[in-house]
Amino acid sequence: MYQYILRRLAQFVPVFFGVTLLLFAITTLLPGDPVAMKAGERAMDPRTYQELRHAYGLDKPWYVQYVDYLNKLAHGDLGVSIANGRPVTQIYGDTYPYTLRLSLAAIAIEIMVGIGVGIVAAVKQYSIWDTLATLSTSILVALPVFWLGLMLQYLFGIEMKQWTHGAFYLPISGASSPIFQDWVHLILPAITLASVSTAYAARIMRSQLLEVSGQDYVRTAHAKGLTPRAVLWGHQMKNALIPVVTFIGLDLGAMLSGAILTEAVFNWPGIGSAIYLAIRQRDYPVVFGGVTLVLFAVLLVNLLVDVSYAFLDPRIRLGGKAEV
Repeated sequence: MYQYILRRLAQFVPVFFGVTLLLFAITTLLPGDPVAMKAGERAMDPRTYQELRHAYGLDKPWYVQYVDYLNKLAHGDLGVSIANGRPVTQIYGDTYPYTLRLSLAAIAIEIMVGIGVGIVAAVKQYSIWDTLATLSTSILVALPVFWLGLMLQYLFGIEMKQWTHGAFYLPISGASSPIFQDWVHLILPAITLASVSTAYAARIMRSQLLEVSGQDYVRTAHAKGLTPRAVLWGHQMKNALIPVVTFIGLDLGAMLSGAILTEAVFNWPGIGSAIYLAIRQRDYPVVFGGVTLVLFAVLLVNLLVDVSYAFLDPRIRLGGKAEV
């Protein structure tokens, strides 16, 4: 196990350098000057303009800027925002807790509802519950996320407020403190963010359970006299969960990267909004810092997903060859 983790960590090194190098190379091709955009419509004399470019290192070739970026990163410094002068670590220190909270809430919904619906649909195959699960997941997959968010805002934030005369409704914009002082702000954005992923998780769970139900070891378990519940939880679930865990792990990595559409609809102050604004302003330190944080989060989640395989399926040996 430890050797496998060390090998995966070693594989992260070329991935990190590949992604960041590509990002730095692409920024040289983008139109727009962050210093000029910072000045806006105000005139800036050439001397001040050159001094600002020198102060932010923009007068250097991109590969020199990349080396400076790596040197600062090794010391825990992500640079300073060109647009507002704030340290990048401070910007993401303020925004990332909101993204983390929203992502964990959405993943909790995806696990509980998605896996639960998939299990019910597989166990009750061709029943009314299976039909409802198939129909509802098909609708969710087809709905645009921003449209669903707007409809939830209208129904539970505006109409419900009128129906209950202001006694009960859900917040439709903004966020509370990232220390869970007011969890009701999470409900609508978390449901919106988890909607499509929950539908896919339910479909994958159903198909995998139906697939493993025809395996020899499952028929043997039934022949031994085990109850259907014991066969389901003791034999079928471990193998059926592997593709589901893979999907949920990749989805968590994507959510930790910032859900721009969901954050925009609900005015959620997360990392996705910060990166999007930085791209529009050509605020390169903020963009590079955000990509670095996202890259580390995705790599960590992928590592945890791979390690979880050994616990779900004892035939998998991460430290060596798989046993057959």
